[in-house]
Amino acid sequence: MNLQDWAQKLPDFAKDTRLNLGSLLSPEGAPGLSATQVWGAALSVAYALRARTLVDLVSAASLEYLTDAHRESARAASSIMAMNNVYYRGLHLVEDAELSKLPARLRMNIIARPGIEKIDFEVYSLAISAINGCGMCLKSHAHELRKAGLSLEGVQSTIRLASVLSAAAQSEWIAENGPVSMEALQSMKDS
Repeated sequence: MNLQDWAQKLPDFAKDTRLNLGSLLSPEGAPGLSATQVWGAALSVAYALRARTLVDLVSAASLEYLTDAHRESARAASSIMAMNNVYYRGLHLVEDAELSKLPARLRMNIIARPGIEKIDFEVYSLAISAINGCGMCLKSHAHELRKAGLSLEGVQSTIRLASVLSAAAQSEWIAENGPVSMEALQSMKDS
């Protein structure tokens, strides 16, 4: 099964997700992003969502667009942002100016030397930060991308891509894990 076939099998409650996914995974559907950025961000997000089926399908669909270095950087972005998004979101939510001034004391070497074009890694990091809901990281990566020349539309496309893939993974989970039959619900109520 390929990614488009999988998307078409999403239930009717996910029709909008199905339609958005069908149009999004291309430079035309994600204005401002290159094919490498689209597919690298998609793979990074699939890892961040821990969505095995999506990882496999995006990996297969991206064969012509991503090098081994891009695939490794997608994994690296997902890993480093899992740490950074928790740390910086935590600092933001604590709202303590003194705490925010302390050095992070976290190694983040991959951000400086990602093994691919820095702008591509920043796109991956922005997409994952959208998934993980870290406002400080979103702001920082969007700023770095704009400084590197990515259009505002490219930033928006990155966030749209993350949101649609999140909805697709969630829709698959719902389809596989529910709904509970009326008989089962009645049985639970009666016990």
